[in-house]
Amino acid sequence: MSMGSILLRQLSISLILIVTYSLGAMAEPLVVGVNPYYRPLVFEENGTLVGIDPATAMEVGKLLSRDIEFQEMDFNALIPALISGDIDVIMSGMSITDERKQFVDFSESYLEIGQMAIVAMSKIGSLSYPAAIFDEGRTVGVEPGTTGETYTKDYLSTATIKTYATPAAAFTALRSGEIDYYIHDAPTSWKIAETNDYSDLMPLYRSLTKEHLAWAVKKGNLSLLNDLNDALSRLKADGKINAIQNRWIPVKVEVN
Repeated sequence: MSMGSILLRQLSISLILIVTYSLGAMAEPLVVGVNPYYRPLVFEENGTLVGIDPATAMEVGKLLSRDIEFQEMDFNALIPALISGDIDVIMSGMSITDERKQFVDFSESYLEIGQMAIVAMSKIGSLSYPAAIFDEGRTVGVEPGTTGETYTKDYLSTATIKTYATPAAAFTALRSGEIDYYIHDAPTSWKIAETNDYSDLMPLYRSLTKEHLAWAVKKGNLSLLNDLNDALSRLKADGKINAIQNRWIPVKVEVN
């Protein structure tokens, strides 16, 4: 091999290494916004984020060849953070709604759920029959900014509505008799079914709504949206989505 050929080969190898390094450098971490108080979708365990959404996010990161960086914040802060560019995507049990579609673009759905009511066992006799929640004078707890709050305002017009930042705070209110019902997504009812710590509470396994959970990106960010939908399609096809959900959901409740 001539000296010129050797030099040309070395130059080609150097260029390949430079391009490879540059492409890797361009693959910045995917910043994922979460509200870590939503077991089993996303919550903290021994100082680590776990649940359906973190586990799925890590699989998405592998498919996109991007590291995952989680940013924890209040649920109501997620969409503003997305719009401002502080996060790239919301993966935190967010339901698709027409109102939210005005501000974000949603991926395909990865899980179907519904709103459910939870009551204290001490009141189960008077509050568990189907029409009881619609009785005048009921006091209902909700988390602000959620579809549970929207449902309560739209359909329980005679109820007194009280807001709680976390399900834990609402559970305390149920136990003290401050509220009659707490309305939240099905995963909150799954949480109660998962442990004996909530034996004094009872989910009413009748779905009040039918909702689809999805990931949200900044409106118009079609490149990332297409990447996420492609990754989701691949995770569904190879069964990883089902495996993750079966790992974290203790009981499946049909949404009719």
